[in-house]
Amino acid sequence: MHTDIDIDFADRDLALEGLQHVAAAEIRDTRRLRHLSGVYFHDIPVDPFDGLAVWDYQTATAKGYFKVDFLNNTVYRGVRDEAHLIKLLATEPPWNAFDEPDIVGNLVHIHGYFDIVQMIRPRSIMDLAICIALPRPGKRYLIGRSRAEIERDIWKPTEKYYFKKSHAVSFGASIVVQLNLMIEHCHGN
Repeated sequence: MHTDIDIDFADRDLALEGLQHVAAAEIRDTRRLRHLSGVYFHDIPVDPFDGLAVWDYQTATAKGYFKVDFLNNTVYRGVRDEAHLIKLLATEPPWNAFDEPDIVGNLVHIHGYFDIVQMIRPRSIMDLAICIALPRPGKRYLIGRSRAEIERDIWKPTEKYYFKKSHAVSFGASIVVQLNLMIEHCHGN
């Protein structure tokens, strides 16, 4: 069984406080390191020397264990509570703000990709998801293609790194939250 569970937090360490867990391990450049976000909440053997799961996360997955990624997402630091988050998500952002390089340059996941944002001209969270997915190595070949070609192929799996649709849509929603937070801050709300 292969699972992929990602949960965003304003402060992952605070979220993990008091929860019994084991940090996942990964191999990077032939070195065994702590996985940047992955943890296990079930009984998995622990390496007594480094306190990490005894197997790297890929081996552990093959053995039937699954990690949960607790991700720091600074976008949520300005969110006061659940009702505020719902309001931010439900508020239609000023889509023309994506025509401003200074604004796009301050938005997570799309800063540095103003040219792609201008090509897609986002008017929905799904459009933002496409902007997030396009620059990845597995989808870069679609840049400059027709919108129909992009929409047909953007979510097809590739062997190279690409964003899954569910992740890209979630990140698109976080961009809407961030933009609406920026607007609130400018208006002193």
